[in-house]
Amino acid sequence: MDSIIFTQVDNLAIVKLNRPKSYNSFNREMALRLQEVLKKCAQDEGIRAVLLTGEGRAFCAGQDLKEIVDPNGPPLSAILSEHYNPLVRQLRALAKPVVAAVNGVAAGAGANLALACDVVVATQSASFIQAFSKIGLIPDSGGTFFLPRLIGFQKASALMMLGDKVSAEEAEQMGMIYKVFEDEVFGESSLKLAQKLANMPTKGLAMTKHALNQSFGNTLDEQLDLEGDLQPKAGETDDYKEGVAAFLEKRKPMFKGK
Repeated sequence: MDSIIFTQVDNLAIVKLNRPKSYNSFNREMALRLQEVLKKCAQDEGIRAVLLTGEGRAFCAGQDLKEIVDPNGPPLSAILSEHYNPLVRQLRALAKPVVAAVNGVAAGAGANLALACDVVVATQSASFIQAFSKIGLIPDSGGTFFLPRLIGFQKASALMMLGDKVSAEEAEQMGMIYKVFEDEVFGESSLKLAQKLANMPTKGLAMTKHALNQSFGNTLDEQLDLEGDLQPKAGETDDYKEGVAAFLEKRKPMFKGK
């Protein structure tokens, strides 16, 4: 059984974590397979957005602890340097929108990989847990970077140290995620959102993503300079010309991601 299910619907890639019996927890095979799939998504010009979700009742329960205690398994240093850190870097470098559709529990590295995506939506019954402290580890997979920026230092510190479970509604209220959908419409609604992004001017969205990435380390002056560099490039795209023409002609634009 493939640990990652990849399908493509028109210009949208749908990527499912597929170890449902272990709540889609990561082992080495699944981590490396996801890296391959994300690389394909980056290289295929026919793919303009990615929807990342989980098979079964969970989004991702984090690291498979059976692999950690296996004498023949990879050490923690390799799990970070070869599994999770490359995945976080791929998600942020991918010049296309990535939607995390959290269909159930997202714990540990599973929660933090979701937060590294561009837009995070969750089903009403989903939950988020910074589970690391419960076994004496620190949050990884970019958690110490993204979470305090999303919800503030104090809240992030408490959630990481106490390991509290956060409901989907609470996550939305505190700004951890974008939106919660009721369980009955979650699949349809998250797919519709991802398809909307795939049909938008994705060259411009890629530049927006790049600017957001740089904003974490830039001064205001540096960020203004970056915006000044990127905006003329966005203005040279076919999608910009189509968007302006459609606005003036009072019709729906037909963007092609070029």
